Amino acid sequence: MTTLDQKRIVIVGGVAGGASAAARLRRLCEHCEIIVLERGPHVSFANCGLPYLIGGEIEDEESLLLHSPASLRAQLNLDVRIRSEVRSIRRKDQVVIVAELETGREYELPYDALILATGAAPVRPLIPGIDRPGHFSLRNIPDTQHLEAWIKDCWYCRAVVVGGGYVGLEMAEQFERRGLQTTIVEGLPQVMAPLDPEMAAWLHNELRDNAIDLYLDDPVAAFEEPQPGETALASIVVLKSGRRIEADVVVLGLGVRPESRLAKEAGLEIGALGGIRVNQHLQTSDPRIWAVGDAIEVRDLVTSAWSFLPLAGPANRQGRVAADNIAGRATTYEGTWGTAILRLFRLTAGCTGANEKTLRKAGIPFQQTHIHPGSNAGYYPGAEPIAMKVLFSPGTGKLLGAQAVGRSGVDKRIDVFATALKGGLTIKDLVDLELAYAPPFGSAKDPVNMAGMTAQSVLSGDVRLLQWDDLEALDPDKVLLLDVRRADERALGFIPGSIHIPLNELRFRIFELPRDREIILTCQSGQRSYFAFRILTHHGFRVRNLAGGYRTWKTATQPKPDFAA
Repeated sequence: MTTLDQKRIVIVGGVAGGASAAARLRRLCEHCEIIVLERGPHVSFANCGLPYLIGGEIEDEESLLLHSPASLRAQLNLDVRIRSEVRSIRRKDQVVIVAELETGREYELPYDALILATGAAPVRPLIPGIDRPGHFSLRNIPDTQHLEAWIKDCWYCRAVVVGGGYVGLEMAEQFERRGLQTTIVEGLPQVMAPLDPEMAAWLHNELRDNAIDLYLDDPVAAFEEPQPGETALASIVVLKSGRRIEADVVVLGLGVRPESRLAKEAGLEIGALGGIRVNQHLQTSDPRIWAVGDAIEVRDLVTSAWSFLPLAGPANRQGRVAADNIAGRATTYEGTWGTAILRLFRLTAGCTGANEKTLRKAGIPFQQTHIHPGSNAGYYPGAEPIAMKVLFSPGTGKLLGAQAVGRSGVDKRIDVFATALKGGLTIKDLVDLELAYAPPFGSAKDPVNMAGMTAQSVLSGDVRLLQWDDLEALDPDKVLLLDVRRADERALGFIPGSIHIPLNELRFRIFELPRDREIILTCQSGQRSYFAFRILTHHGFRVRNLAGGYRTWKTATQPKPDFAA
């Protein structure tokens, strides 16, 4: 029987999943043979930093190179073979066929255990002209080198970013930083699909505030050569609406798909989303082959559905889990919460768990609440509002997901929510969390505590909510919209059709309100209207509170809100 020390483990692909698996295996087995085969020129690099290299925030591409074949040989005694492509897997013989891309030589490489970390490839739909010169995807360091060579001498360059996902938004930010006139084209009605529409709206306005032209719900129909009177070094980007955008450089940020061809041709099970199917130990349908990273499908831990979530953090953990299991340590990877974060100019946007769209699609009942707490104590300089959305189970109060957008303090709150999801906490638990407090960092009631308190009020029936997207459908003959803000706040904007009674005057003017109509209450963020809800409820009125108040409604329905208002 082959012992672990006598095993040869072959890993196809490096970067996050493959490199972490190799490093973990060496720590668990000093004498086994570990071979890493990487198709590209770099085995371990920080691909999440690529946009910032283009923008100049990261000045030297060497900073993104975490390890070289030589350093991995010296530190971990790994046999790393770059520019080596695995052409096929002969599962019966436990052999991979490897091609040396520099020489063309092919050879057979036997394995005792095989890890597939083949990653994901940029999506390139069959759009006419998509392969024209000046069109780029961003996957690795050579991609950034080719893009840099194209734009380095381009003065007053016009960049078109196709796709408003993470890479597309980061590239738009970095192009603007570099001085390029930038346009984002997104076929969906919003950017950053993991956010719900009213939360993504903050990003739309931030883009426009930073001179980024944004076209939503208008996909690309073709990339064409310039016609007489048009100028473009790359393409004329033609949208479905007929709009023609002149582009000196085009970046395709349309997402990625799993690189599962090798596994599929070897007869391994492939999921409906195109990723390699694995069990909780990250084994494929062949027990001698494991798969990790962006090439696999994983379980969504909220809905239990198979999902494709190409994220660096999960890929690193998956590499570790696969290595443990190969080494005989039974370890499981349960799935992912999809925790992610993005910086876009002055804003930070983060999310974890399920969003409203996902819960509706999965048929999972939920309730939601919006709040706008400060990032730190309001009396301390630098406090900034955070737009926060929390989704939870209407029965148990179990946390299902959270989203946040703001200029400060978003990252640590999303991390707290992610930890709460992992721990199976309820909104009552959020109320009871004891979080670090000092005026520069937070409030005595942290935004996470406040989110729990607001959600608990919903569960207990202390407040009934109306969501921003339900407001338009109400019959004005049956409801009355009441704004309880101060007069100076209302002067800056209000929801059409609303009447105005400031909260401090409400008790003395209750007689002005009709008892035969439901009253919908609104203030700036939802807190004062909650106070009004309690007052009117005790006086026998039928009342609902507009979740998130005027701030959420305006952001979701109107252009360019004042985020600091």
